[in-house]
Amino acid sequence: MSDSTSWASPGWTPDAGQSIPNPPPSPAAGWTPPPKPGLIPLRPLDFGTVFGASFQVLRRNPRPTFGAALLLNALVVFLSTSVSTVILVSGLERASRASLADATAITTGTIGLSLVAALITVAIALVAQALLTGIISLEVSRATVGEKLTLRELFAAGHGRWKALIGWTMLLGAIVVAAIAALIGLSIGFFAVGDPLAIAGGVILLVVGALGLLVVGAWVATMLAFVPAAIVLERLSIAAALRRSWQLVRGSFWRIFGIVLLLTVMVNVAVTIVTTPLQLVTTFATPLLNPAGELETDLTAFLALNIVVIGLTAVAGAIGAVLTTSAISLLYIDRRMRTEGLDLELQRFVELRASGAPAVDPYRTTAPSVGGSAGASAAGASAGGSAGGSAPAEPAAP
Repeated sequence: MSDSTSWASPGWTPDAGQSIPNPPPSPAAGWTPPPKPGLIPLRPLDFGTVFGASFQVLRRNPRPTFGAALLLNALVVFLSTSVSTVILVSGLERASRASLADATAITTGTIGLSLVAALITVAIALVAQALLTGIISLEVSRATVGEKLTLRELFAAGHGRWKALIGWTMLLGAIVVAAIAALIGLSIGFFAVGDPLAIAGGVILLVVGALGLLVVGAWVATMLAFVPAAIVLERLSIAAALRRSWQLVRGSFWRIFGIVLLLTVMVNVAVTIVTTPLQLVTTFATPLLNPAGELETDLTAFLALNIVVIGLTAVAGAIGAVLTTSAISLLYIDRRMRTEGLDLELQRFVELRASGAPAVDPYRTTAPSVGGSAGASAAGASAGGSAGGSAPAEPAAP
């Protein structure tokens, strides 16, 4: 059935006897897509949007994302490789010139020094991971509302939150190391008995314990995946961020776990495809480049090829870190859209900013008090979005 209402363009008058055509359907009568001021449309996200937006983070603002990830990742890779290589080479060189008794002491000291250097490298890697996670979380949150910040501005936006974020990353790393050390210690206790039955028990304990740690670790890591975002964006303490992440993930565990797992597997496969051929070339190319077996030529070729491998590994690792962290940040925003009406707050923030009116940080306006009702917060956000002109809620206290 056609619409009988006549339509004409403004200022146009039909001639005598000329009919007026039927009007086109009114855009207001149909569905209109939600606004997309920046990285993503302001609505709950599907898998394709999360996946595509993770790659767009790299292209949209590469300097503070890929640049920071490459710098931090290269620093960690360089330190871990160079320090361990220097300690090992110097220790072997000293042991080769020492007596048998001294060589044993030198070897023992070299092993101990290598372990200390490895722990320091792990600590540096955890700090770098914390900084990168915070930078990417801030970048995704600001890109969602159409803002593009420099690395300096992102660091300034996270002022006062970096210590808490590094502390959380260190705590998580210490828990993982302690769990693995406890499992290895228990297994060694069985092996030390020397009885075949005890050794078999140690093997079973090691295998079952490793699988158990893997399952429990995956579950806990998923439930606490939003802790960095809660620390940086909502400016919560570590304890409050733990409860906040648990609250947001609950009810959507398998979706979040599946998306993060799929993206992680894809990134690791891509990194393996890139680095494995180079590692094989490094292993077998040196004898081909130096058939005479000269020591200096061997060392030069080995160092040159390893520098290339380290560089490509750092680049691939930086890309993977940005993609994975971006996906987690987008899932955090998605969960708040679904449970708290964050999309309405983001839309209102964009409208207020465009009109020149003052607007508070939208990521802190809909967050309920820890232990409070997320549904009440969502209802309040919906009411505010319907009112249109109502003032935004006050931000939570830091």
